[in-house]
Amino acid sequence: MNGRGDGAPAEISRRTAAAQGRAEGLNVGWTVFSYLLAGMAAYGAIGWLIGRAVHVPVLLPVGMLVGLAISIGFIIYRYGVQAATTQPRTSAKAQGDDR
Repeated sequence: MNGRGDGAPAEISRRTAAAQGRAEGLNVGWTVFSYLLAGMAAYGAIGWLIGRAVHVPVLLPVGMLVGLAISIGFIIYRYGVQAATTQPRTSAKAQGDDR
C-alpha cells in the first residue's frame, strides 16, 4: 500500500484544477501583451506611413502612443467588463435577516 488512502484522487483533481487555473491566467497575460504590441505596431506603422508622406517624422512615436492608448482602452473594456459581470453582486443586507 502506498499510504495515500482514499484522498489521492481528490488531491490529483485539486492539482489539476490549480494547474488549469494557472494556465488560464498565463493565457490571458499573453493575450493582453499581444494586444499591446499589436496596437503599437499597427498604429506606429500608420503613423510612419503618414509621416513619410507629409515629411513629419514625429508621427511614428505619436502613432505608437495612440496605438498603445487604444490597446489599453480595449483591454480595460474587454477584461474589465468581463470581470465585473462574472462576479456576483452582494447585497448590503445579510441573507436571512428579515428585519
